[in-house]
Amino acid sequence: MAKILIADDDPTILSLLNKILLSKRHDVQLAEHGGVAEKLLKSEQFDLLISDIKMEPVDGMQLLKNTRKLRPHVGVIMLTAYATVSTAVEAMKEGAFDYIPKPFKIDELLETVKRALDYQKSIAEQISGSSHIEAKKYFGNIVAESDGMVNVCEMIKRVAPTKTTIMITGDSGTGKELVAEALHSFSARSEGPFIPVNCAALPETLIESELFGHVKGAFTGANTNKEGLFEASQGGTLFLDEINSIPHPLQSKLLRAIQNKKIRKVGGTDEFAVDVRIVAASNQNLEMLVKEGTFREDLFYRLSVITIDIPPLKQRPEDILPLAQHFISQEMEGSEFPVMDNAVLAILQNYVWPGNVRELQNVIQHCMTFMRDGKISKETLPSKLIVSYEENPGAQNAALTGEFGKGKSLKAFLRAKEKEYLKNVINTMGGDKVKAAQELDISLATLYRKLPEEKGS
Repeated sequence: MAKILIADDDPTILSLLNKILLSKRHDVQLAEHGGVAEKLLKSEQFDLLISDIKMEPVDGMQLLKNTRKLRPHVGVIMLTAYATVSTAVEAMKEGAFDYIPKPFKIDELLETVKRALDYQKSIAEQISGSSHIEAKKYFGNIVAESDGMVNVCEMIKRVAPTKTTIMITGDSGTGKELVAEALHSFSARSEGPFIPVNCAALPETLIESELFGHVKGAFTGANTNKEGLFEASQGGTLFLDEINSIPHPLQSKLLRAIQNKKIRKVGGTDEFAVDVRIVAASNQNLEMLVKEGTFREDLFYRLSVITIDIPPLKQRPEDILPLAQHFISQEMEGSEFPVMDNAVLAILQNYVWPGNVRELQNVIQHCMTFMRDGKISKETLPSKLIVSYEENPGAQNAALTGEFGKGKSLKAFLRAKEKEYLKNVINTMGGDKVKAAQELDISLATLYRKLPEEKGS
């Protein structure tokens, strides 16, 4: 049983809806226009609002906007005899769950109400208040709900105890350093140092000295002996991020250090042994750089004994809300867990995330900075996300047809969206799954695993 508020200036409709919903044992309250509904929303908790659009003095669109501010957790279904696509899209933009034109069929109305209540329950379990479910975390800080990230975590478990060199690939912002930290933490070297270095941030004239150290007098300004990062990482792990930025002349020295486990400082004559595990990462395709002649082939194969590929966030939509929840938890500092508006959820799920997980974290920090009364609403989002959503008819049409939540669990919905996206890419490539996998930047095996029924096609 749910508590439902109905707002309509037509007494006949109010009476009809009241009888229909009471027959399903719901607790129903009636409001003859939007102003009355607003007063009730301020004083009482409701699970669902069903509102006509054309009302006076407060119409349904204004009531919807005010409801999103007053009670962002309340689902909203809009009713109207003025069934235009533009009105429906506007209602979806403002966070309405669904839109039903008058006259309506009773069974369709009840099905929409059921879906709205099921969806609100799912969101409450995922996001809101004290009942929120902890995101699935591996190795402390890696959130993995999607198959892609679960596979990454399984790889970490299997290869962390080994001594082999590991290459981590993935777009900027996908979390390569987190994976490197996990590899170190679950290795036999966990008691030793973990030293990350961004190779792209080191000046080309200093990178050799930073990695291998130098002796006094090696060059102008070398007034003392300097310990390099290889030496500082003794007994631990050295994480070489953006290794594609290593200058070509220095790559041969790095190769020798990895092969022989010995280094020689800049300006020095003696070699000495180092006990360091190398984990490298690149946000560029190293095989392509090898073909172009800017990255040594022998170094590439030495580094890529085992490769862990982190998929971009756009390919793992199941991770978006759990990651958002994880970042909210980090920002809370003991305060009550905030409520996230439906409109925000739709925008987050339909954004393409060019900056990946790092961009999502920045967006959550932005929302937490500007939220009011413990509510994350559309107004707290960076404007570029809102503009992107409003310029994306596909996202709005999905919401318009009720595709955003059809009584499914959130995880099931997101997997269905991923499946739809994969099929669209395959169709774009003329049914060629090899080309589709390349376009998606995943392996062919991963594509078949995600679309098992496609194997025989």
